[in-house]
Amino acid sequence: MIRGAAISGFIGVGAGAFGAHGLKNLVDSALLAVWHTAVLYQLIHTLAILLLIGLASHVNETALRWAGRLFAAGIVIFSGSLYVLVLTNIKWLGAITPIGGMCFLAGWLCLALAASKTAIR
Repeated sequence: MIRGAAISGFIGVGAGAFGAHGLKNLVDSALLAVWHTAVLYQLIHTLAILLLIGLASHVNETALRWAGRLFAAGIVIFSGSLYVLVLTNIKWLGAITPIGGMCFLAGWLCLALAASKTAIR
């Protein structure tokens, strides 16, 4: 999980820099805002995965693993679909994005479930 989070963080920072410097003159401001949202959610959930690693010895391991898987799936589906949408202008990709959002939400619920089964609250 640490390696995956490190790679995701690297990609997130690179994507942020690319959006700020490489895309600003190539896409309109609305699409640039979409790119920014993708980067923000990727980096937030990358940090959340690292948080899960830190909690691993304190909470329900199965629920924690599912939270990590769901956060990773959310990064790929949510942020990935937005990155591709901005770069290709294929509008139907916007229909996939909410699936990634649901993965994020389910991951947070798994984390709550994991915390409810431990003495640390």
